[in-house]
Amino acid sequence: MKRRAVLLGGVAGALGLGAVLRPGDKGRNHQPYFREVSAALDHAGASGPTLVIDRSALEANIATLKSHIRDRFAYRIVAKSLPSLPLLELVMQQSGSNRLMLFHQPFINQVAARVPRADILLGKPMPVAAAHNFYRSFDGGQFDPGRQLRWLIDTPQRLAQYEALATGLNESMQVCIELDVGLHRGGVDNDAQLLEMLKSLSQSAHLHFCGFMGYEPHIVKIPVGDTLTYRDRAVSRYQHFLTLARDYLGEAWPDAAVLNAAGSPTYQLYDQGDFPFNELSAGSCLVKPTGFDLPTLADHQPASYIATPVLKVMDAPQIPGIDLGGLQAAWNPNRARSFYTYGGYWKAKPESPPGLFSNALLGRSTNQDLFNGSAGIDLQVDDWIFLRPTQSEFVFLQFGDIAVYDGGEIVERWPVFSEQAA
Repeated sequence: MKRRAVLLGGVAGALGLGAVLRPGDKGRNHQPYFREVSAALDHAGASGPTLVIDRSALEANIATLKSHIRDRFAYRIVAKSLPSLPLLELVMQQSGSNRLMLFHQPFINQVAARVPRADILLGKPMPVAAAHNFYRSFDGGQFDPGRQLRWLIDTPQRLAQYEALATGLNESMQVCIELDVGLHRGGVDNDAQLLEMLKSLSQSAHLHFCGFMGYEPHIVKIPVGDTLTYRDRAVSRYQHFLTLARDYLGEAWPDAAVLNAAGSPTYQLYDQGDFPFNELSAGSCLVKPTGFDLPTLADHQPASYIATPVLKVMDAPQIPGIDLGGLQAAWNPNRARSFYTYGGYWKAKPESPPGLFSNALLGRSTNQDLFNGSAGIDLQVDDWIFLRPTQSEFVFLQFGDIAVYDGGEIVERWPVFSEQAA
C-alpha cells in the first residue's frame, strides 16, 4: 500500500473518531414552565438574583412526606433546610407538626420570639457560649426554654460545660444525647461514655435527660453493600443504646422521651417495620436541591430555583490572553454563545435553558458568572437563567426575601432568617 493511501486512511480515521467524540448540541430554549416563571419575575419587577420557591411543588412534597410518615412517627421539620419563618410556618401548618430542628443560635432566638408554640431540638452540639448567648438574648414571652428547647450533647466534657452554665444561670435545661449510629461524626459511641453521661444527668439539679438523636445519612451514600443492611446496623446500634439507657434509668426514664432519627435521604426507609425511634426529621426533601436527587426521594419534585438575569450575550467565548474561545466553539457546539449573569458561583447547577455550562478556562465569578451554550439557546439580555441549588441550608440565605411562585405569579415574599438574634 502506498504511503499516501496510508496517510489518507489515518486522517479519515481520525476525522471519523473526532466525529464520534465531538460533543453533541445540548442547547434548548426554556420550556413553558420556565417561560412562565420568567414572565412572573418580570411582572413582579425582579431585577437581580432571586431565590424562587414554587409553592405548588412545595405543598406536593409536604403531602408526599405525610403519605410516608403517616401516624407511625412524629415529624420534626429541619429548619436549616427551610431557613425562613413564613416557609416554616407553612410547613408546620400543612404537616401538622410544631417540632423543629435548629442548628444556629440566632435562629433559635428568632423562632422562640416568633413561633412560641415550637418544640425545638438542636441538630448539632453547640458551643456552650452559644447556649449562653441564647439565654442572654432571650426576651421571654410564651416560649418556655425549660420545656420547649432541647440542647444536643455529644460528650461528657460538653455535658459538664452545660451543667456549669445551667447552674450559673439557674436555668432548667432539657438535654438530648447524640448517638453515633454509624456516621462517625461524633456522638456517643460506647457504653461507658453513655453511662457516664446518664449518671451525671441523674445527679444534676438543672439538666434533664429528654432523649436521643441518631443521624444516619451515610446509609444511602456508602458505594458498596446494601442500603437496608446499613440501615439495620444503624437501627441495631440505636436500639442497643436505648435499651442500655432504659435499664440504667429504670423508673426515671422520661415519660415523653424524644427518640429522633433520619433525615431527608433516609426517612422513606422506615415506611414499614418496627423501629426504636418515635420521630423522623426531614427538610431538604420539601424543596429538593440537586444534592437530594436520590432513589429514596424519587417521588419528591424540585421546588426551588435561583433565577438570575442575563447581563451580556456574546458569540463564542472570548478568553483574555489566549485565543481559544473560537477553537472551543468550533469543537464543541455548546460553547458557541456566551452569557454573563448577574452574580454567580453559587452552590447550584444550571437548570434552564438546558445545555448551559461554566467555562473552566475563564473560571467562575461571584460578580458576573460566565455560561456557554449552543446557538440553539436564544437568550437575550435581561432574560432569566435558572439554576437549581445543590443544597438549601446556606444557599437560601444569599438572596434576601424568597419569591414565592404560584399560579403564574409571584404571590408573596418570604424573609429569610437573620444572623441577628431577634
